[in-house]
Amino acid sequence: MGGLETEKKVMGWAAKDATGHLSPYTYSLRSTGPEDVYIKVISCGICHTDIHQIKNDLGMSRYPMVPGHEVVGEVVEVGSDVTKFKAGDVVGVGAIVGSCRNCHPCKSDIEQYCNKKIWSYNDVYTDGKPTQGGFAESMVVDQKFVVKIPDGMSPEQAAPLLCAGLTVYSPLKHFGLNKSGLRGGILGLGGVGHMGVKIAKAMGHHVTVISSSDKKREEALEHLGADEYLVSSDGEGVEKAADSLDYIIDTVPVVHPLEPCLSLLKLDGKLILMGVINAPLQFLTPMVMIGRKSITGSFIGSMKETEEMLEFCKEKGLTSMIEVIKMDYINTAFERLEKNDVRYRFVVDVAGSKLSP
Repeated sequence: MGGLETEKKVMGWAAKDATGHLSPYTYSLRSTGPEDVYIKVISCGICHTDIHQIKNDLGMSRYPMVPGHEVVGEVVEVGSDVTKFKAGDVVGVGAIVGSCRNCHPCKSDIEQYCNKKIWSYNDVYTDGKPTQGGFAESMVVDQKFVVKIPDGMSPEQAAPLLCAGLTVYSPLKHFGLNKSGLRGGILGLGGVGHMGVKIAKAMGHHVTVISSSDKKREEALEHLGADEYLVSSDGEGVEKAADSLDYIIDTVPVVHPLEPCLSLLKLDGKLILMGVINAPLQFLTPMVMIGRKSITGSFIGSMKETEEMLEFCKEKGLTSMIEVIKMDYINTAFERLEKNDVRYRFVVDVAGSKLSP
């Protein structure tokens, strides 16, 4: 395993270029520093953002790149100053593994908005080495960016919560929408969207799923517990539902029209953008002016919110709908994810996979 003072050789699956094809890759992890936690990866979820990164859709990709930022694993060893974790703990790591600790967001415990945050992968750590993600045997992570997985929550169920669950929970809390009796909309029923339905329902909201087609109606209403289903291109249906929603969580990661959503919002309603889109979106200004509506965004969540969200999901008995795969299926999984052919999150059984060629 390697000791506290030594670098560790680790096997992962990396994209080597913008084709995005992943294959086995051996690299070194930094030695476990005083504040570090050395984690053996058990499970790692696949997020749509991983596709953007491995294919250089945002023009910022560094290769070789081991993706994966919904990581659950077991603590193997801890640094001398680690107080929150011990060997044997089951823990999670999300999209961020570092921040400056000194800026206003960091001091306000919203470190995800730090301008010097360090991504779990496709970034450079403070020691100058590239960060690599969770599609690998193990990771070394600063204890501040590690969370305890609640007892009784399985690793494969917890993994998607670290991004998909958190991404929905954070804005609902921040904007004061985490109270019962509200009417909310979830635009897009993928990995984030399906957790949006579940979390909003658990908060006591009347939830309308908004989708581009009718094909997920039965799943939304019967399996996920949504109250209503609306097809965004159904002009008559959209008109009937006008001015009915307090908020809409927009999870769609591709260019799409905003006008249908804006018309659904009540006075002072909020359209909260969450999809990573590398092209401009458009809307007519009267759509927001007449109704004092807001178009805003939210980005994952803080470490404190991650802990809160995990406890909330445990308390409410919330689980993700997942398809567990082995690592050798990962390229097929990415192809299927691009076609929205997953219900609703792929999770890689890393510990149970053969990672070497």
